[in-house]
Amino acid sequence: MKIAFLVLAYGLGALPFGYFLFRWSEKKDIRKFGSGSTGATNVLRLKGWRYALPVVLLDVLKAALPVWLAFRLFDDPWLPLIASFLVVLGHCFPVFIRFRGGKGVSTAMGSYAVLAPLPCFLSLGVFVVVIAWTRYVSLGSLLAMFSFPVFVFLFGNGRELALLGAIMFALIAFQHRQNIGRLFRGEERKLGRREEVKVK
Repeated sequence: MKIAFLVLAYGLGALPFGYFLFRWSEKKDIRKFGSGSTGATNVLRLKGWRYALPVVLLDVLKAALPVWLAFRLFDDPWLPLIASFLVVLGHCFPVFIRFRGGKGVSTAMGSYAVLAPLPCFLSLGVFVVVIAWTRYVSLGSLLAMFSFPVFVFLFGNGRELALLGAIMFALIAFQHRQNIGRLFRGEERKLGRREEVKVK
Protein backbone atom coordinates (compact mmCIF):
# COMPACT_ATOMS: atom_id res chain seq x y z
CA MET A 1 0.00 0.00 0.00
CA LYS A 2 2.78 2.43 0.91
CA ILE A 3 4.76 1.63 -2.22
CA ALA A 4 1.68 2.13 -4.40
CA PHE A 5 1.03 5.46 -2.69
CA LEU A 6 4.59 6.64 -3.31
CA VAL A 7 4.39 5.61 -6.96
CA LEU A 8 1.20 7.66 -7.25
CA ALA A 9 2.96 10.61 -5.56
CA TYR A 10 5.67 10.49 -8.22
CA GLY A 11 3.02 10.15 -10.94
CA LEU A 12 1.10 13.16 -9.67
CA GLY A 13 4.30 15.19 -9.52
CA ALA A 14 5.10 14.11 -13.07
CA LEU A 15 1.97 15.77 -14.47
CA PRO A 16 3.54 18.68 -16.44
CA PHE A 17 0.82 21.31 -16.25
CA GLY A 18 2.96 24.00 -17.88
CA TYR A 19 3.63 21.67 -20.79
CA PHE A 20 -0.05 20.77 -21.12
CA LEU A 21 -1.24 24.38 -21.05
CA PHE A 22 1.35 25.56 -23.57
CA ARG A 23 0.63 22.62 -25.86
CA TRP A 24 -3.09 23.41 -25.65
CA SER A 25 -2.68 27.16 -26.32
CA GLU A 26 0.21 27.17 -28.81
CA LYS A 27 0.23 23.61 -30.20
CA LYS A 28 3.98 23.58 -29.45
CA ASP A 29 6.40 22.01 -26.96
CA ILE A 30 7.32 24.61 -24.34
CA ARG A 31 10.67 22.91 -23.82
CA LYS A 32 11.80 24.30 -27.18
CA PHE A 33 11.35 27.91 -26.03
CA GLY A 34 12.73 30.23 -23.40
CA SER A 35 14.56 28.38 -20.64
CA GLY A 36 13.25 25.01 -21.85
CA SER A 37 11.49 24.40 -18.53
CA THR A 38 7.86 23.34 -18.15
CA GLY A 39 7.49 25.46 -15.03
CA ALA A 40 5.56 28.64 -14.33
CA THR A 41 8.50 31.04 -14.81
CA ASN A 42 8.98 29.94 -18.40
CA VAL A 43 5.24 30.07 -18.99
CA LEU A 44 5.26 33.59 -17.55
CA ARG A 45 7.96 34.77 -19.94
CA LEU A 46 6.28 33.18 -22.94
CA LYS A 47 2.58 33.67 -22.20
CA GLY A 48 2.19 36.12 -19.31
CA TRP A 49 0.55 35.98 -15.88
CA ARG A 50 -2.85 34.78 -17.13
CA TYR A 51 -1.27 31.47 -18.10
CA ALA A 52 1.47 31.29 -15.46
CA LEU A 53 -0.80 31.66 -12.43
CA PRO A 54 -2.81 28.46 -13.03
CA VAL A 55 0.47 26.57 -13.54
CA VAL A 56 1.79 27.81 -10.19
CA LEU A 57 -1.40 26.84 -8.39
CA LEU A 58 -1.57 23.38 -9.96
CA ASP A 59 2.12 22.70 -9.31
CA VAL A 60 1.68 23.70 -5.65
CA LEU A 61 -1.48 21.65 -5.20
CA LYS A 62 -0.09 18.51 -6.83
CA ALA A 63 2.64 18.50 -4.18
CA ALA A 64 0.55 19.51 -1.19
CA LEU A 65 -2.10 16.85 -1.79
CA PRO A 66 0.02 13.67 -1.55
CA VAL A 67 1.94 15.00 1.46
CA TRP A 68 -1.31 15.85 3.23
CA LEU A 69 -2.74 12.42 2.35
CA ALA A 70 0.40 10.72 3.67
CA PHE A 71 -0.24 12.31 7.07
CA ARG A 72 -3.91 11.38 6.98
CA LEU A 73 -3.70 7.82 5.69
CA PHE A 74 -0.51 6.43 7.22
CA ASP A 75 1.05 6.29 10.64
CA ASP A 76 4.59 6.62 9.33
CA PRO A 77 6.56 9.85 9.95
CA TRP A 78 8.88 9.14 7.02
CA LEU A 79 6.17 8.71 4.40
CA PRO A 80 5.26 12.42 4.01
CA LEU A 81 8.96 13.24 3.60
CA ILE A 82 9.48 10.57 0.95
CA ALA A 83 6.26 11.59 -0.83
CA SER A 84 7.49 15.20 -0.85
CA PHE A 85 10.76 14.21 -2.48
CA LEU A 86 9.10 11.94 -5.04
CA VAL A 87 6.54 14.51 -6.13
CA VAL A 88 9.33 17.04 -6.76
CA LEU A 89 11.40 14.37 -8.49
CA GLY A 90 8.41 13.64 -10.72
CA HIS A 91 8.04 17.31 -11.56
CA CYS A 92 11.71 17.63 -12.50
CA PHE A 93 11.91 14.30 -14.35
CA PRO A 94 8.38 13.45 -15.57
CA VAL A 95 7.98 10.02 -17.09
CA PHE A 96 5.15 11.26 -19.33
CA ILE A 97 7.37 13.60 -21.38
CA ARG A 98 10.68 11.75 -21.43
CA PHE A 99 11.99 13.01 -18.08
CA ARG A 100 12.45 16.67 -19.11
CA GLY A 101 10.29 18.81 -16.86
CA GLY A 102 10.47 21.82 -14.56
CA LYS A 103 12.84 23.00 -11.86
CA GLY A 104 10.80 22.03 -8.82
CA VAL A 105 10.44 25.26 -6.85
CA SER A 106 6.64 25.65 -6.80
CA THR A 107 6.24 21.93 -6.22
CA ALA A 108 8.71 21.97 -3.32
CA MET A 109 6.89 24.93 -1.79
CA GLY A 110 3.61 23.06 -2.04
CA SER A 111 4.97 20.15 -0.03
CA TYR A 112 6.75 22.44 2.44
CA ALA A 113 3.50 24.28 3.13
CA VAL A 114 2.13 21.02 4.57
CA LEU A 115 5.32 19.78 6.21
CA ALA A 116 6.37 23.00 7.96
CA PRO A 117 4.15 26.05 7.35
CA LEU A 118 6.23 28.64 9.23
CA PRO A 119 9.61 27.81 7.62
CA CYS A 120 7.82 27.63 4.26
CA PHE A 121 6.29 31.08 4.80
CA LEU A 122 9.68 32.53 5.74
CA SER A 123 11.32 30.93 2.70
CA LEU A 124 8.58 32.40 0.54
CA GLY A 125 9.45 35.75 2.07
CA VAL A 126 13.08 35.25 1.04
CA PHE A 127 11.87 34.44 -2.48
CA VAL A 128 9.79 37.63 -2.71
CA VAL A 129 12.43 39.93 -1.21
CA VAL A 130 15.26 38.65 -3.42
CA ILE A 131 13.17 38.94 -6.59
CA ALA A 132 11.95 42.42 -5.62
CA TRP A 133 15.55 43.48 -5.03
CA THR A 134 17.28 41.80 -7.99
CA ARG A 135 14.46 40.77 -10.40
CA TYR A 136 16.20 37.41 -10.80
CA VAL A 137 13.63 34.63 -10.29
CA SER A 138 16.35 31.97 -10.35
CA LEU A 139 18.32 33.65 -7.57
CA GLY A 140 15.20 34.10 -5.47
CA SER A 141 14.28 30.46 -6.03
CA LEU A 142 17.71 29.15 -5.05
CA LEU A 143 18.00 31.29 -1.93
CA ALA A 144 14.47 30.37 -0.87
CA MET A 145 15.22 26.67 -1.26
CA PHE A 146 18.51 27.08 0.60
CA SER A 147 16.81 28.98 3.43
CA PHE A 148 14.13 26.35 4.07
CA PRO A 149 16.33 23.72 5.80
CA VAL A 150 18.02 26.55 7.72
CA PHE A 151 14.67 27.77 9.04
CA VAL A 152 13.62 24.19 9.79
CA PHE A 153 16.76 23.72 11.87
CA LEU A 154 16.37 27.06 13.66
CA PHE A 155 12.73 26.41 14.56
CA GLY A 156 13.32 22.82 15.62
CA ASN A 157 11.09 21.12 13.07
CA GLY A 158 13.30 18.04 13.03
CA ARG A 159 16.59 16.90 11.56
CA GLU A 160 14.83 14.61 9.11
CA LEU A 161 12.94 17.53 7.55
CA ALA A 162 16.11 19.64 7.47
CA LEU A 163 17.86 16.79 5.67
CA LEU A 164 15.00 16.57 3.16
CA GLY A 165 15.28 20.32 2.59
CA ALA A 166 19.01 20.01 1.94
CA ILE A 167 18.45 17.16 -0.54
CA MET A 168 15.70 19.08 -2.29
CA PHE A 169 17.94 22.13 -2.53
CA ALA A 170 20.64 20.01 -4.19
CA LEU A 171 18.11 18.67 -6.70
CA ILE A 172 16.71 22.11 -7.47
CA ALA A 173 20.19 23.64 -7.73
CA PHE A 174 21.04 20.92 -10.26
CA GLN A 175 17.95 21.88 -12.26
CA HIS A 176 19.11 25.51 -12.12
CA ARG A 177 22.68 24.76 -13.18
CA GLN A 178 22.37 26.75 -16.41
CA ASN A 179 20.79 29.67 -14.54
CA ILE A 180 23.66 29.61 -12.04
CA GLY A 181 26.14 29.83 -14.89
CA ARG A 182 24.28 32.78 -16.40
CA LEU A 183 24.10 34.52 -13.03
CA PHE A 184 27.88 34.32 -12.66
CA ARG A 185 28.33 35.60 -16.20
CA GLY A 186 25.80 38.41 -15.74
CA GLU A 187 23.62 37.02 -18.53
CA GLU A 188 20.57 35.83 -16.57
CA ARG A 189 17.15 37.10 -17.67
CA LYS A 190 15.35 39.43 -15.29
CA LEU A 191 11.68 39.24 -14.35
CA GLY A 192 9.49 41.23 -16.69
CA ARG A 193 11.31 40.37 -19.87
CA ARG A 194 8.77 38.84 -22.25
CA GLU A 195 9.86 36.48 -25.02
CA GLU A 196 8.09 35.71 -28.26
CA VAL A 197 7.15 32.16 -29.18
CA LYS A 198 8.84 31.27 -32.45
CA VAL A 199 9.13 27.89 -34.11
CA LYS A 200 12.69 26.64 -34.17
